[in-house]
Amino acid sequence: MAKHTKNNFQRKFTTFMQKKLVLLFVAIILAFVILVGRITYINASNGSSYTKVVLDQQQYNSRTIPFKRGDIVDRNGTKIATSERVYNVILDVKAMCSDKDYIEPTIAVLKECFGIDEQEVRTLVDENPSSRYSILLKGIDYETAQRFEAIDADEENYPDVRGIWLEDDYIRRYPYNTLASDVIGFTVNGNMGSNGIEAAYNSILNGTDGREYGYLDEDSTFERTVKEPDNGNTVVSTIDLQVQSIVEKHILAFNDTYKNGFITGEGSKTTAVVVMNPQNGEILAEASYPNYDLNKPRDLTKYYSEEELEAMTDEEKIEKYNQLWNNFCVSEFYEPGSTFKPFTIAAGLETGVLTGDEGYTCGGMLHIGDHDIHCSNRDGHGPQSLKRSLENSCNVALMQIGQSIGREEFCRYQKLFGFGEYTGIDLPGEALGLLYEAENMDAASLATNAFGQNFNVTMTQLAASFCALINGGDYYKPHVVRQIWDENGNLIENKNPILQKKTISKETSDIVKDYMLGVVQEGTGAKAAVEGYDVGGKTGTAEKQPRGNGKYLVSFIGYAPQENPEVLVYVVIDEPNVAEQASSSYAMQLSADIMTEIFPYLGVKKAAVEGNNVD
Repeated sequence: MAKHTKNNFQRKFTTFMQKKLVLLFVAIILAFVILVGRITYINASNGSSYTKVVLDQQQYNSRTIPFKRGDIVDRNGTKIATSERVYNVILDVKAMCSDKDYIEPTIAVLKECFGIDEQEVRTLVDENPSSRYSILLKGIDYETAQRFEAIDADEENYPDVRGIWLEDDYIRRYPYNTLASDVIGFTVNGNMGSNGIEAAYNSILNGTDGREYGYLDEDSTFERTVKEPDNGNTVVSTIDLQVQSIVEKHILAFNDTYKNGFITGEGSKTTAVVVMNPQNGEILAEASYPNYDLNKPRDLTKYYSEEELEAMTDEEKIEKYNQLWNNFCVSEFYEPGSTFKPFTIAAGLETGVLTGDEGYTCGGMLHIGDHDIHCSNRDGHGPQSLKRSLENSCNVALMQIGQSIGREEFCRYQKLFGFGEYTGIDLPGEALGLLYEAENMDAASLATNAFGQNFNVTMTQLAASFCALINGGDYYKPHVVRQIWDENGNLIENKNPILQKKTISKETSDIVKDYMLGVVQEGTGAKAAVEGYDVGGKTGTAEKQPRGNGKYLVSFIGYAPQENPEVLVYVVIDEPNVAEQASSSYAMQLSADIMTEIFPYLGVKKAAVEGNNVD
């Protein structure tokens, strides 16, 4: 029975049916051949156009969207560093060359709209005809971009322009050019901060790039996805733009008065100023000269002739850049001279070796160890009270005070005031300075240290410690940033003042302030007086190493008002361009000029007149 069924099945699958099956198979093969042929024909005739559509779509939808680096603003919200939107001109060479009729109109528009040399484009075509992304020009402004967009949209007059597109970008701008260059710093390689706040707060100012890309979903529909960039945050500095402008104006005036004598042809090797709030460590202004244009940080033409620049090697230019970008107030150390004397007296009062009733006799010199160490007055000051010894800046009296304090306590108070240690200021490149340790300090070194020589400090160290000296003994960390905002101006973080330590008592602070008021009213600091204000302070004249070379660093540090000081001004002039450098009068005059302008602006309390406070 089974055998019979099998034979029936074989008879039913006839020769005719086999032929039909073969014909069906041939038909399917033929259809595939036709389809392949059609695809080949389309690719040969219009493949370039389709490829351009796909690649252009991929280019557009896979592009990076750059973030906007955050602004740096002064304490009142004025922008002192910002990122402006610009555009890069991109050429899709292959798209332009996909039809010979596109080449000349496209080159013409590149020249007309962007000023791009046509030979540059033709060279690019010859060298890389398949390029889909060639940057022809960077940083064009909004107005130029708008002109091109109008041309690009004008199909009637510009029907054959192909392959040009604009890529979004940002460029860092500094609206005030040289102003606060030491504090602000600049950027390199796009968004990498170099120097100043730009470097110290680089990660806060920077954001994250966004991305625009596309894909085919399960229904083969093209979908576009955009991840918006996260823009950087705004850094609110402690700098007051008006105070900074006043400071730099007077520094430039000083250099114009005493120029022509140094490599830079300026009034000193360096002139530097720090303005601080003694009650919280905020820096209101910080400047040193020579300075530089933040928009053109590598421009040396202000200080060197074309011939001098051409003669320089690359290594020499790098050295000049580093000198120019160096922040003297933070990164350079020097012997402070007599501006340190109030600290020696404060240490004596705190340790109890001084009561304020001491008397000294200055004969112009003191013999210590194997050394004859002279006073600034070689003829001697004669009898001196403790107060008069500071008013007259008597080295002999200060040497005797140093001996009374002793090495151990003297070195301890140097460290307590922050000398020989980093202040932690929120700027890069801070120097440490050099101090003796008690075990290697001999009698002569103790004597010279007591009046501010034979050890090193930075401007930031001395300014911050001087604030503690006059505010009742509170040492605040010096800082140049007070807040962080998001891009919409919403507060993210307050950089509150940091009280780091107590240095001296309020009683000692009041005594030392009284002595320093006498320095300006009756002593060596008379030229720093400002009419209408109780100004206290101390002069400084430090003979530079090697001794006897006639080179000096002169300074003045002052404050007002006497009660609860609101503003401190510290001026340093390194090697003033004068015949006799050993005079702090230059620093006093510069300080007085600055204080005369900034005190009214800042609302500093005036001195009492006839028992009343004058507002």
